[in-house]
Amino acid sequence: MSENSKIILNGMRDIRSFAFHILYAAESFDYAISVDEIVQNFRDGYGLEIEDDSKAILMAFNTIQERQTLDEIIKPLLKNWKIDRLGVCTLLILRMAIWEIQQRLLPPSIIINEAIELAKDFAEKDSYKFVNGILDEVCKNLNITDQDEAYAGVNNHEPEDNSDIK
Repeated sequence: MSENSKIILNGMRDIRSFAFHILYAAESFDYAISVDEIVQNFRDGYGLEIEDDSKAILMAFNTIQERQTLDEIIKPLLKNWKIDRLGVCTLLILRMAIWEIQQRLLPPSIIINEAIELAKDFAEKDSYKFVNGILDEVCKNLNITDQDEAYAGVNNHEPEDNSDIK
């Protein structure tokens, strides 16, 4: 690309997808480089203009910061499996979705459906079924449902703007 292109993230699906790419890069470097460095590499390598306060960057950063806690939520649900047996993409999608579920900004069904779509696009074949099952169990264990008062204004569709993401 000869000139910079502003990256436009239309909705939470694009935000989640870009956050996943940041997470994958961080995992590839064994978390030895920062999210800022990864984003700068995207800027330099692809000529992209990415806002420093992008929701995708914040989502990836928080998922990375909390990855050990998120893994502790996942481990008991892996019946007769160890977490290191999971495919990298599957694990990253689970971490990000669980982090997002814990924020309680969107009904879990929306987050789970988006995680399933990410798994179909990026993870191992049929892993979307596994992702669905694990995330359903997480919601049950955390007692989070679409009927929670926090989601009173959100009805099975995702709002255009989710500026409350921390």
